[in-house]
Amino acid sequence: MAKKEIDNTEESFANVEEAIGKTEQFVENNKNILSYSVLGLFAIVLLIMGYNKYIRIPNQEEAYSSIWHAEQYFDNDNFNFALNGIDDKPGFLEIIDNYGSTPSGNLARYYAGICYFKMAQADTSGMKEEYFEDAINYLGDFESEDVNVKPMSIGVIGDCEMELGNQKEAAEKYMEAAHLQDNNFISPMMLKKAGMTYHILGEHQKALDAFNEIKEKYYRSAEGNEIKKYIAREEALLGR
Repeated sequence: MAKKEIDNTEESFANVEEAIGKTEQFVENNKNILSYSVLGLFAIVLLIMGYNKYIRIPNQEEAYSSIWHAEQYFDNDNFNFALNGIDDKPGFLEIIDNYGSTPSGNLARYYAGICYFKMAQADTSGMKEEYFEDAINYLGDFESEDVNVKPMSIGVIGDCEMELGNQKEAAEKYMEAAHLQDNNFISPMMLKKAGMTYHILGEHQKALDAFNEIKEKYYRSAEGNEIKKYIAREEALLGR
C-alpha cells in the first residue's frame, strides 16, 4: 500500500515536472510574441493613464465649472438662456456637445430635457410639439441611479407623451417610473398617473390594478388617502 502511494506521488511529481518543462519550452519558442504582448499591454495601460490624466479628468473639471451659469438660469426659470447660454457663458446644449461623456454632461441632458418640457408648456409660437419631442430625447439619454431623479425623468417623458396624445406610451412610462425604484413619494404619484391614463384609454382593469397597488403598498401616501374613490369608480365600470 505504501509502495503504491509512493508510486502515485512520484507520478504526480513527474506530471508536474513535465508540465513545467512544456511551459518553459513554450516560453522559449514564443518569447518574441510574449514580449510583444507584454509591451502591448504596457502601452494600453499607459494610454489609459494618459487619457484619464490629460483628457477625462480635465474635461470633467471644465464641464463642472461650465455648468454652473446654466444652472443659475435654470433656477431662475430662464430656460432659453439655460439651454443656449449667453455671451461667453455656455448653456446646457453646448455643455452636452463639448462634455457629453462627463457626469456634468450627463446632468446637462436632464436639465435640457426639463427646459424643453417647461418651454413646451408655456409655448405660444407653435413649437410646443417639437419642444416636447426634444424633452423626450434628452431625458431618454439621461442616465442615473438616483432613486428620485431617474424615476422623475421617466415620469416627465410620460407627461410629454401625454401632451403629444400618445396616451398608451404615457401610461407605460408612468408604470416604468413607478416600478424603477420602490419610492414612497414618486411611486404612488406615477401609479396614479398611470391609472388615470388607463381610465382615459378605457383599460379599466389596468387602471384598477394601478390604483389597488397604491392602496396595498402606499396607503400612507397623499395618493393613498383618496384612492378608494378611484378604485370604486373602476370597479363600477367593470361591473363589480
